[in-house]
Amino acid sequence: MTADALIVGAGIVGAACAAELATLGMQVEVCDARGIGGGATAAGMGHIVVMNDSPPEFALSRYSRDLWLQLAPQLRARDAFARCGTLWVAADEEEWQAARAMHAAFDAQGVVAQLLDASALRTCEPALAPQLAGGLRIEHDSIVYAPTVAEWLLKQSPHAANIRVRLGAPVTSISARGATLADGERIGAACVILANGLDARHLAPALPLQPKKGHLLITDRYPHLIRHQLLELGYIKSAHHATGTSVAFNAQPRPTGQLLIGSSRQFDTTDPAVEMPVLAQMLQRAARYLPVLPTLNGIRAWTGFRAASPDGLPLIGPAGDFAPGVWLAVGHEGLGVTTSLATAKLLAAQITASAAPIPLEPYLPARFAQQVTHE
Repeated sequence: MTADALIVGAGIVGAACAAELATLGMQVEVCDARGIGGGATAAGMGHIVVMNDSPPEFALSRYSRDLWLQLAPQLRARDAFARCGTLWVAADEEEWQAARAMHAAFDAQGVVAQLLDASALRTCEPALAPQLAGGLRIEHDSIVYAPTVAEWLLKQSPHAANIRVRLGAPVTSISARGATLADGERIGAACVILANGLDARHLAPALPLQPKKGHLLITDRYPHLIRHQLLELGYIKSAHHATGTSVAFNAQPRPTGQLLIGSSRQFDTTDPAVEMPVLAQMLQRAARYLPVLPTLNGIRAWTGFRAASPDGLPLIGPAGDFAPGVWLAVGHEGLGVTTSLATAKLLAAQITASAAPIPLEPYLPARFAQQVTHE
């Protein structure tokens, strides 16, 4: 049997691509070596956030957030979607000026945001440290539990009948017209899409993807302790460190009343173990912003690996020399949940030769073509 599309990867990006192509009437096969929503999807925070480190990042994250807001009414309670907003916290005058600049940039692009001075910040989030200089609230940013959304997209979305999911089905090789599974089965397809994050390197070794390890910790239930996703403005600087280890304050209120605490970034390891020195550094950083944190009970810590590209933008489109005839939807780093729905739209537009909703060029894998080495 030949499918119209074969997608390798059943995380949030692969699931979004499958649902989009199914909506267009395609028969879609999805293969994953593990289960739905595993890997980076299960390890992350599920933050849906507009980011403006660069114009392409802003365009993709803003467009995708809009798609999430449109999808939200269809999601279930277990998908834990909440429009809690993001509160970027300024620790000092320099970061307060950065908040003002960020507000001006968002305002110019029609993104709803409010500047909060020190007094307003304390009123908005009383648990924050009193000496903070202020903050910037991004109103429509949201959170979601991405693993269950991936399951919904693949099995319960309006055109899920067009999707067949194979779990525990590792793909060992790919071509422009299909893939071979570990058990030797060959699946034919009119197009093949790699959407399996770092694991895509096993099938296309030249892909310019690097693992970026992160730690997270979740607490016991402390309802209403914080109301927004909280991030320090220093996060933007630490998020793109190219080497070594960095930490930044990042706290999320889960609908359960728990707090999800991050974050760390490491380029120098592929060991999935929780590293206590890094976890301690991360929590010490968080306690500077949330002084109550050391009194809370942490119940679980874990790690995950983000698939990072050299320029911080995903690879969406024809793989070219990386894997001739194959399509890519990989390299989303820490914005895979946020940008999954937009990624699916951009990929589908290319596969069907339709007009793209935003310019495609910044995300095309061809921008790294000169990095492919030929033996």
